[in-house]
Amino acid sequence: MIYYKRKRKKGKVSILINRKEEIKKKGFSIALASDTRATQSPFENVDFSKIKVGAKTLDDAIYTLGDLKRIDKTLADKKEILRAMHTCDYAKLREVSNFFYKTSGIYSRLCRYMAYLYRYDWMVTPYINAEDAKTEDKVLDKFYDVLLYLDNFEVKKFFGEVALKVIRYGCYYGYLIPGVKRMNVQELPANYCRSRFMVNNRPAIEFNMKFFDDYFRDTTQKIKMLNLFPKEFKKGYIMYKEGKLPPQFAGDTSGWYLLDPEFAFKFNINGEDFPAFISVIPAIIDLDEAKELDRKKMAQELLKIIIQKMPLDKNGDLVFDVDEAAQLHNNAVNMLSKAIGVDVLTTFADVDVEDMDSDRSSASRDDLERVERTVYNEAGVSQMQFNTDGNIALEKSILNDEASLYNLITQFEQFLNVIIDKFNKQPKKFYYRCQILTTTIYNYKEMAKLYKEQMQIGFSKMLPQIALGQSQSSILANAYWENDVLDLINVFIPPLMSSTMNAEALAMTGNKEAKKAIGGEGENPEGGRPTKESQGETVSDKTIQNKESQN
Repeated sequence: MIYYKRKRKKGKVSILINRKEEIKKKGFSIALASDTRATQSPFENVDFSKIKVGAKTLDDAIYTLGDLKRIDKTLADKKEILRAMHTCDYAKLREVSNFFYKTSGIYSRLCRYMAYLYRYDWMVTPYINAEDAKTEDKVLDKFYDVLLYLDNFEVKKFFGEVALKVIRYGCYYGYLIPGVKRMNVQELPANYCRSRFMVNNRPAIEFNMKFFDDYFRDTTQKIKMLNLFPKEFKKGYIMYKEGKLPPQFAGDTSGWYLLDPEFAFKFNINGEDFPAFISVIPAIIDLDEAKELDRKKMAQELLKIIIQKMPLDKNGDLVFDVDEAAQLHNNAVNMLSKAIGVDVLTTFADVDVEDMDSDRSSASRDDLERVERTVYNEAGVSQMQFNTDGNIALEKSILNDEASLYNLITQFEQFLNVIIDKFNKQPKKFYYRCQILTTTIYNYKEMAKLYKEQMQIGFSKMLPQIALGQSQSSILANAYWENDVLDLINVFIPPLMSSTMNAEALAMTGNKEAKKAIGGEGENPEGGRPTKESQGETVSDKTIQNKESQN
């Protein structure tokens, strides 16, 4: 039997526990402790993170949250990411961005949404400066050559892939390899490229020749790769091995070779080489941890604890001895051994478990939504575009997204004009310019209608079709095929309305229906409504008087 006696002393209160025998039974034990309250704090040197919570410490409850950290702690650590952002560690930021692009659905969709927002519809316009050039067939021949050259380059596909890499990695470096029928592009590794100044309004690209030593250890393979790259790279690598590429400034590394600005190019957004949505990633980490914590709370709600309280007599002594209490405990455990999420607690003391949250389910849901909103707020993109449950300010948000990417569109437009510059050998007579339309996946139908309205007052006839996704070459090819080869102009005749004022032109094609419509042949060649005399009807006296008065 255990006896309790409370004794007060000056300055502290001690609980003295005297026991007649040590209680150690199989499956059932009681831990005895003393509670001391002194004038000095007993917790000065206590590490509360090491306090046991069940079988785990508080550290376990904190640092094991989130699935992303279990995959890679270095890439999913907020402190490391913020440090890389502060120190402009572009290589680290690209690695982090690529990791979250593969593991986070929100981040991946943000990148793809921005990259494929524009449709990259393009249009070539000849600029004729000389009067004698208007009649030259050379202008038209070159025009078709330019269209074929860009069609073979697959402009839309190329720009979509480049835009995704710019947003995902922060930049895109490439090298032009001109061909006879199309332009080819050699992509360069971003971690071995840099740009410090501009040449003719284009970034000057430097490439570090250490790339070939770092990635290709085998000499034979290294030689093959050097032969696949343009000749300029082989020249730069030889200079690097001869020690002719020293560091350019204090703290720089050796091996940087300046590429020809005519062929090397670079794309980024607003002059920055870090991923566009890198600031969103810390919020995504918070969201992942919040989801993990919510899952643990939900799992905890499924657990049930059955508390068996052993009765006491009127003197406060146990009715059952320790062996009997242990047996009752084991009986309950065996009975519920197959139950899921049920534990048994046998105690002599009053036990009460208080819930820290009176309405945890609704509050937890609101917490998750708040963390999720933070992700999109950091991105500057409306959450409505991905999980639409309303249309509040959605249109304005899309316009802001279009504006944020327009800087990249202007770079693409400049790039197209660079690759077709070889066709502008007589700029004083004529030259060609390429333009990328501002059509997006959201506004292209509206833009096509606007172009159609402009066409009705004499503007371009091609723009409506280009806005709908057709290329200039396909528009011209279809027009020639349908009108000149299939002669569909005489097969499909549009109804003549007030807006169709070209009946004479249709009549000149030899179409009988068109001639009849304008009165060119038939019973009434003069046009207008047939007279009653021509149809054998009696003419009224009033009509006769009107005709005589006109004569």
